[in-house]
Amino acid sequence: MTNALSHALADTVVVLDFETTGLSPQYGDRAIEIGAVKIVGGTIVERFQKLMNPGFAISGFIAEYTGITNSMLRDAAPCREVMSEFHEFLGNHNLVAHNATFDQKFLDSEFSKISRSYSGKFSCSMLLSRRLIQDAQNHKLETLVRHLNIASEGTFHRAQYDAEMAGKVWLAMLERISVQAGLLEVPFDLADKLCKASKAKANALLRSYVVSTESPKA
Repeated sequence: MTNALSHALADTVVVLDFETTGLSPQYGDRAIEIGAVKIVGGTIVERFQKLMNPGFAISGFIAEYTGITNSMLRDAAPCREVMSEFHEFLGNHNLVAHNATFDQKFLDSEFSKISRSYSGKFSCSMLLSRRLIQDAQNHKLETLVRHLNIASEGTFHRAQYDAEMAGKVWLAMLERISVQAGLLEVPFDLADKLCKASKAKANALLRSYVVSTESPKA
């Protein structure tokens, strides 16, 4: 069971991923699959995965890229139904996604269509990796999974698998923050601030956080 304190921690979040018909809901693109993992205290405790029918046929490119076909979507529940279920799953948790700008705009768009919103903050595992894993070849999810030696058996570009791998990358980075800052628990706000700091200032931010949280000397 989670409480307000646990929701302030970076290891208690919902990590999500969308597969979509295109790049921009502003131009009519819709979600066709959502995958998510709920992490509590650093452990995946629940999963959510659904295909959803956008109401029109998807392109051959999207079908090839995702492995999701029009025949798979034909009998899927409509977006509004799936997103209503996901709203219940999400609750008041903070959120994480890899390249969160993309997923957040689809989440906002799909929720707006059913008059739903969320109270949690949204952070980005890709931005955090750029601050903490600067020796990686690049910061694509697949590359980071290999770089961090995270065990993986599945297919990238499917929502559930990508969400799960992003969650594991996120937790691996929290470990690094914990060691560098000497913290037993990493606040979500600290991880989120690191995402938004420049690469040059990330280490300084960690050092300043350590100083600010040290007990005053007698």
